[in-house]
Amino acid sequence: MYQDKVIAVVIPAYNEEKLVGRVIETMPEFVDHIIAVDDASEDQTLQVVESFLPRLQNRLLVIHHDTNQGVGAAIISGHQKALEIGADISVVMAGDAQMDPIDLPTLLDPVVSKLCDYSKGNRFFGGEAWKNMPRVRFFANAGLSMLNKIASGYWHIADPQCGYTAISSTALRKINLASIRKRYHFENSMLFHLNIENLKVMDVPIRAVYGIGESSGINEIWAFFSFAIVLQKIFIDRLIIKYVIRDFHPLVFFYLFGFIFFLVGSLLGIYLLLFRTFVGLVQSTSAIFAAFLFTSGLQLTLFGMLFDKDYSQNSS
Repeated sequence: MYQDKVIAVVIPAYNEEKLVGRVIETMPEFVDHIIAVDDASEDQTLQVVESFLPRLQNRLLVIHHDTNQGVGAAIISGHQKALEIGADISVVMAGDAQMDPIDLPTLLDPVVSKLCDYSKGNRFFGGEAWKNMPRVRFFANAGLSMLNKIASGYWHIADPQCGYTAISSTALRKINLASIRKRYHFENSMLFHLNIENLKVMDVPIRAVYGIGESSGINEIWAFFSFAIVLQKIFIDRLIIKYVIRDFHPLVFFYLFGFIFFLVGSLLGIYLLLFRTFVGLVQSTSAIFAAFLFTSGLQLTLFGMLFDKDYSQNSS
């Protein structure tokens, strides 16, 4: 136990035969339940995990998916099992050993003390991420962090793709686990569901661990555009659910007219620029109108973001 709280650590693993054993071996003693979820690995991941059962039979639980369902599905299976066995806090620690167990108390403390419902690691607090993280991944994460702030409504949260998290059992019961995205967009979808339930989320500093033999099959450029599309949908869904269905708020109008004016002003400005370049002079009134739409749209959008940030801070 940790400060009189029952702790469960979920280890989602897919083809992690080289490193999942290290994760289990270095698990702190105060962790009551280790829930390893093999997501239909094609290597010896399941066998490596099961080899620890004789030593950890009172702490280690093994879940095996017959078909690969995605990292999000593995985490959800682990969280559901944590609720079944009565854990007070459920932690996610990936099977690739990139999450330092030394940081676990830092992650648990805000949830234990009820400062938040969900704490998540942030690898950008210090300068280690810049030194240790591959450059393409660093800038992709930075860009996604900005998009995620807008989409999720958690403007104080950065490094949304970091999966080192801790959540209280109370918060887990409030959100609809079945509706959370099951694959690489899991973390963003999780923040969306936390926000619409007005649950408090907190960033905590953790160390970025790289160069230990882990591998990533994600193309960063593809991932950025893929996540951008998903975040756009999350943003629209959040506005509709939170600010139209559950509690109507005028910021919806700021966002709506802001986007319309900004888009029309941008397209009109591009058209006038091309017309001026290849055809001839344009009327000054047309240029002024395009500039008016562009600046008005930008201002309305920024006001919408400001209201959104203020509302989210006061409601969580």
